[in-house]
Amino acid sequence: MVGKVNKKYDNVYSYLNLQQINNQLAQENARLRDSLKSSSIFVSNKVDSTSTFKPDSASLPIRKYSYLYARVVGNYVSSPINMLTLERGRLQGVEKDMAVVGPQGIVGEVVEVSDNFCRVKSLLHRKSSVSAMLKRDKNAGNIEWDGVNPSYVLMKNIPKSAKIFKGDTVVTSTYSNYPPNVMVGTIEAIRKDNSSNFFTLKLKTATNFFNLQFVYVVKNYRYNEQHMLEESKLKLND
Repeated sequence: MVGKVNKKYDNVYSYLNLQQINNQLAQENARLRDSLKSSSIFVSNKVDSTSTFKPDSASLPIRKYSYLYARVVGNYVSSPINMLTLERGRLQGVEKDMAVVGPQGIVGEVVEVSDNFCRVKSLLHRKSSVSAMLKRDKNAGNIEWDGVNPSYVLMKNIPKSAKIFKGDTVVTSTYSNYPPNVMVGTIEAIRKDNSSNFFTLKLKTATNFFNLQFVYVVKNYRYNEQHMLEESKLKLND
């Protein structure tokens, strides 16, 4: 009888502490993501005349990405311009334009920041556009949402010369503010545009936007430098 009572007490205690356990796991995942090789780039002290650079013993790892755990406190999926609210803000190091990823894949981009909260433009936003690529052959295209089904997005501008199969994986490319090779989704349908040389792909999103509990805000330490250089080039072209 005592054993049964203790078991019930343990079950209730475990249930009440699930949030704390989830927070601890999310923080640990953030630490592990920070430690991945993909979070750093390598700069060599040697002059390399070849076109392909490979890290060697003289290469120095330089941090490019870091991950900040954030709890989702607001999430909308029924609007054409869906947004999320995270309980992390300026005081915790969040800045505008930071990418946001979840345990399964990409989520969105930070657009507003207060001291302790931030607003994120979801991938399910009619004005969202993310550069992604086919994992199979690296062909790149743009991810957009058509405002129809929160479980699916569209990938446009994939050339018809690309070899595409239903079920293929799509990940982030090196052209976006997201870390490369983060899951976007899998190909559900392939549409041929007879008026152009491109496919439009329907993707099942890797992220389930209906039950997001926590995410990671990603700091790209070299984003501002790259953004300023690209903006200055646009002004020169004008």
